[in-house]
Amino acid sequence: MKSIVEVRELSKVFNRFKKAVDGISFDMFEGEILGLIGPNGAGKTTTLQMLLGLTTPTGGQIRIFGLDIKTGREEILRQVNFSSSYISLPYSLTVEENLIVFSRLYGVKKYRERITELLRTFEIEEIRHTPTRRLSSGQITRVCLCKALLNSPRVLFLDEPTASLDPDIADKTRHLLKKIRGEQGLSILYTSHNMKEMEEMCDRVIFMDKGRIIAMGDPASIMREWKGRTLEEVFLKIARPGE
Repeated sequence: MKSIVEVRELSKVFNRFKKAVDGISFDMFEGEILGLIGPNGAGKTTTLQMLLGLTTPTGGQIRIFGLDIKTGREEILRQVNFSSSYISLPYSLTVEENLIVFSRLYGVKKYRERITELLRTFEIEEIRHTPTRRLSSGQITRVCLCKALLNSPRVLFLDEPTASLDPDIADKTRHLLKKIRGEQGLSILYTSHNMKEMEEMCDRVIFMDKGRIIAMGDPASIMREWKGRTLEEVFLKIARPGE
């Protein structure tokens, strides 16, 4: 498979002492859903921020689409997007107004048609003209997913994308993401504390702890290696060794 994201010896040190990320290396392949797992403080968020160019690495290299993030960030970000359950959108704007702003920023052609398509896909067309401040957390999560797909990205970074959703909507969202991946060849880096969800969604997973990669591979092989019947059991062994 073609490598679309290449990370080599990536590190980030804060205040000259704390290593948030400690020399990690991995690839993400075209059309792959790659999971990033670890306890709080493992370095997942810092890694995502470096992949998006929001935080400057202390060392190492990131290449996306063959371009170095340091010199090709503008070109890279045209083909990348991000969503998180913890994103805040301008509360005074309606859902449509928010999506129009992001559409214009990404230079989306026929953006009104694209917005309508995505609102229908995520079954929230009825809140199109609702001010964001009136939305539930689950509705905001789905609006953010619409935002993340506006520019038809080649790479999508998702941070806890179903955390605020009711179980039935979360299930629909996972199926939609898999469908879009299959139809468009979308590559997704996926983080979640829901290990069952990670088993269902991910082709491969990366376990991080204390800034380092502890295990990497498809869920089944990791469960065999760590002698766990589920990823949840493996997670507990990594996050709470000796218990």
